Amino acid sequence: MREERFAKKQMKPTMKTNLLALAAAGAIALGGFVVVQAQPGPGGAGHWHSHTFGLRGITDKLDLTAEQQTKVQPILDQAKPQIAAIHQEAMQKMHTVMNSTLSQIRPMLTTDQQKKLDAIEKAHQDMLNAKKQLHDAMQD
Repeated sequence: MREERFAKKQMKPTMKTNLLALAAAGAIALGGFVVVQAQPGPGGAGHWHSHTFGLRGITDKLDLTAEQQTKVQPILDQAKPQIAAIHQEAMQKMHTVMNSTLSQIRPMLTTDQQKKLDAIEKAHQDMLNAKKQLHDAMQD
């Protein structure tokens, strides 16, 4: 009986553990948001890689003729800024929610947990900065 209670107690996550996990996930997501905002894609802001939405991806998958490609390209070009604006707005809203969430969670953490969260955020930011530097170096 005692072993059963001990096993249940070990499997039950604590509130602090849950909050720390949520804070860490939020920090990682927020860090990704900051870098996404700070660095435009290879073709500048709003650029889509050809394999996701560009003409080349559609051409490869649908085997468009040259005439069809000529007709499709202006439609894609017209849609790009609209979708980029929607994406930008969504990212701003997410950023607001993440900041609010982390500002509510941080006071609930112990000093050690806050230090861990800071370290997680810094490590994630360092990784994203390194990726950005690599990306920038490859563009030169």
